[in-house]
Amino acid sequence: MKLSAPIYQLKRNARLLAREKSIPLHDALDRIAVAEGFNGWSLLAARHEALSPAAKLYSRLEVGDMVLVGARPRQGKTLLAMELATEAVKAGNRAVFFTLEYTEADIIKRLRAMGFEPTKFGELFAYDCSDGISSEHITASMQQAGPGTLIVVDYLQLLDQKRGNPSLAAQVTALKSFAAERRVVIVFIAQIDRSYDPDEKPYPDLGDVRLPNPVDLSLFSKTCFLNNGEFRLQAMA
Repeated sequence: MKLSAPIYQLKRNARLLAREKSIPLHDALDRIAVAEGFNGWSLLAARHEALSPAAKLYSRLEVGDMVLVGARPRQGKTLLAMELATEAVKAGNRAVFFTLEYTEADIIKRLRAMGFEPTKFGELFAYDCSDGISSEHITASMQQAGPGTLIVVDYLQLLDQKRGNPSLAAQVTALKSFAAERRVVIVFIAQIDRSYDPDEKPYPDLGDVRLPNPVDLSLFSKTCFLNNGEFRLQAMA
């Protein structure tokens, strides 16, 4: 299910409609649901609750978003990013997975384990495992990307690995401009410092992102931190 807006925005629209039309809120909610293709709000809400975590997250993404997905190892951050790519494809949008971590065989194996056959979707899904991945490489490769294209960068810190590349801060800034200009979504997988203690707080936060060199993390429009099978999505102020 791909809604025209995140569900919290639809609720806000319903409250505005209720005031504008002087109708009960439940009637306004039902009208919003009908416009989304459902018989009523209860059906829309039930369908939303039944969505997978990736589907819920995808329903809240907007064109131009820069999303940071962070977690300690083996918490599912790469899996979530891959699932977001598959959600984009299912919605009819293109998805491209840029990785400095995985091989082609790794990607195919993981996707098939998720029940997703990449070859079935033709040009809607692609991946790039080249050693030269950088902001310049990504923007050059995605010059024909249409609005709604979802780009995954695996992972943030590895963009800073080669001395010949621009600084990580410059690369993130360039990709933010590209996302806004082309109306695409860019998802960055990010490492979390080993100092993060889940006993002290349930999820990592921006202060826990491992940064070998400075980056203005306010460049990201949304953050998604994972821990123990759960995730927390937040919009940046």
